Amino acid sequence: MSFSIATWNINSVRLRMPLVERFLEEFQPDVLCLQETKCPDDLFPSKAFRKAGYEHIAFSGQKGYHGVATVARHPLEVVDKRRFCDVDDCRHLSVHVQAGERKILLHNFYVPAGGDEPNPEINPKFRHKLDFVAEMHDVPAVSGENLSSVLVGDLNIAPLENDVWSHKQLLNVISHTPIETTSFEAMRKAGGWVDLMRQVVPPSEKLYTWWSYRSRDWVASNRGRRLDHIWSSADLSAHLSRIDIISEARGWERPSDHVPVIARFSL
Repeated sequence: MSFSIATWNINSVRLRMPLVERFLEEFQPDVLCLQETKCPDDLFPSKAFRKAGYEHIAFSGQKGYHGVATVARHPLEVVDKRRFCDVDDCRHLSVHVQAGERKILLHNFYVPAGGDEPNPEINPKFRHKLDFVAEMHDVPAVSGENLSSVLVGDLNIAPLENDVWSHKQLLNVISHTPIETTSFEAMRKAGGWVDLMRQVVPPSEKLYTWWSYRSRDWVASNRGRRLDHIWSSADLSAHLSRIDIISEARGWERPSDHVPVIARFSL
């Protein structure tokens, strides 16, 4: 059977619900994980998702900031809404979802951006980001008989040289600083996670999921970063059939600055 999981920082789910509906109609993933929903739970547009065929919904939201949600065609079982760094800011949601005979533990993350000054001694936002990633060491890629793990989300770090438009020029820019990229990759490897996007696209090739609103012509300048990620446990990575980065969504009307990424599996 085929099974697909998509991730997308939507930058306000209510504001961009027409784009979400378009995406679901055109690409029809089995599961969609959203970040930066900026929506309290009681105002989440559940009716629109159910109308689109995604009747199973889990969310962790707050007014105006952060927030994650996972919607699916298949039943979901909420596992955890974990607080990181003892801060209640709705940045994590884990669920169980069934994919044929296999149960998937699916983590949906929105890692803090970290502000502008890449010095944790003077920038508490950057300190929080580094501490958050350190705590993610406690999120392993568990697997077993008919059990696999997936971790997706806006992780706000572009770890490899070709995950940014200019490695040299962005070494002192938050999201690509050495302290971030080193701790990020150490955390991923320690947890046993496989970077599915780089399993398909070699590290020697450029790969982006985000283009700044500040760029007047994002296509021409193409100054992107890979901030959105899909990881899995090693047993599931062997069943990956393709990765789709829906870059055209950046050009839709009133877009998010992130684009959807879809992992498709043959199980």
